Amino acid sequence: MTTTYNPSSPIASEFINDHEICETLSYAQSKCNDFALANEILDKAALGKGLSHREAALLLHCTSEDIKKRTFDIARQIKQRIYGNRIVLFAPLYLSNHCINGCVYCPYHAKNKTIPRRKLSQEEIRQEVIALQDMGHKRLALETGEHPTITPIDYILQSIDTIYSTKHRNGAIRRINVNIAATSVENYRLLHQAAIGTYILFQETYHKTTYQSLHPSGPKSDWAYHTEAMDRAMEGGIDDVGIGVLFGLYDYRYDLVAMLMHAEHLEARFGVGPHTISVPRIRPADDINPLDFPNAVTDDVFQHIVAILRIAVPYTGMIVSTRESQQCRELSLDVGISQLSGASRTTVGGYSQQSSIDVTQSAQFDINDERSLDEIVNWLLRLGYIPSFCTACYREGRTGDRFMALAKSGQIGNCCAPNALMTLQEYLEDYASADTRAAADNIIEREIASIPSQKVRELTIKRLNEIKSGLRDFRF
Repeated sequence: MTTTYNPSSPIASEFINDHEICETLSYAQSKCNDFALANEILDKAALGKGLSHREAALLLHCTSEDIKKRTFDIARQIKQRIYGNRIVLFAPLYLSNHCINGCVYCPYHAKNKTIPRRKLSQEEIRQEVIALQDMGHKRLALETGEHPTITPIDYILQSIDTIYSTKHRNGAIRRINVNIAATSVENYRLLHQAAIGTYILFQETYHKTTYQSLHPSGPKSDWAYHTEAMDRAMEGGIDDVGIGVLFGLYDYRYDLVAMLMHAEHLEARFGVGPHTISVPRIRPADDINPLDFPNAVTDDVFQHIVAILRIAVPYTGMIVSTRESQQCRELSLDVGISQLSGASRTTVGGYSQQSSIDVTQSAQFDINDERSLDEIVNWLLRLGYIPSFCTACYREGRTGDRFMALAKSGQIGNCCAPNALMTLQEYLEDYASADTRAAADNIIEREIASIPSQKVRELTIKRLNEIKSGLRDFRF
């Protein structure tokens, strides 16, 4: 008996419904040469109200290069309309690589005997945070393997407190996004009380049979429990959640449709979709060879995925990490990406102990973009973007449906643009090279002029001057 598709259901097999996904892919394949229908969908997309998973699937399958070009053009327009030139920067912070799961695509898997295992002490975490602050980072994504006795929730909560309380020179971590294993409503409530930003959890793949073969052992092997994690996070009070798949584990078409269905489910059940969507691709690591996974996604397909996600879920932040090359990240920024990691280390202790043999051999995945944070900030400025270290919405309570309401009304520009400029100015004063400071001058003047409200524009100029005089941490 086929399970009924129900986007409002709390049951994973009903809101990520295999029959509906297969029917959607079959429908999209049958309509792939209906260019008139594809253009009607793009007309709808251009309004910035989003697309259904079926509409997005049709565009993904459409064979017309003209349709693809128009998809990219509309993605650029929507991104500019909502996010302007702002690109949010962050870094991952790995606390531990101890793990009891058997995930075959991750070197942290329990059977790997070659990877050095580490767990940071609170003092080591403090040193990592100081190293990140000295680069200029203000926003972190906390990462750890799943191990209930070595890294229990108490350790995570203590680590969050250590990170927030560590101050060095003008440095401060103002937002901690948390990417830890699926857990209980009570634990999500504790994370919410600890003032985390976004709770992030990648599905890896939504295809249940493949998911189970890729996760043969450990708590993560429970597809339903993992898939329903965002519901429990919402029930625990966390209204900013981030979803994603690891492209290359299964057919990207299936996973793209399923990920959009997950977004629709969160909207249907809780009134707010995902705050972020991440689009990682499988990368080499200790005992992991991407060639062992036959569903690899080419660069061209990857950019198409990014563009379709941007027009399907226009108000959602989209993240590309240092898994991707500089060239790939540049192309992705053009068609939809709004957040980047910078100067990342995917090792435990990788920021403060980079010379350690144990550190260099314990990466979760190989990095493709190895530039320093200042090099990335400089690069973004020269591309015409505003590198942003803003954390204001989370700290002002503009999360969940409150953030989405501002974004959909267009009012977010009066908050995000000045906040991006002020955090950039902080970076320029405290951490930037002379070349990066020079690259910012004309860009900042241009962006000030684009702030919609004259009152906000004038106050932004005042605060930028105050930052130059030594004051910090202004926000709208």
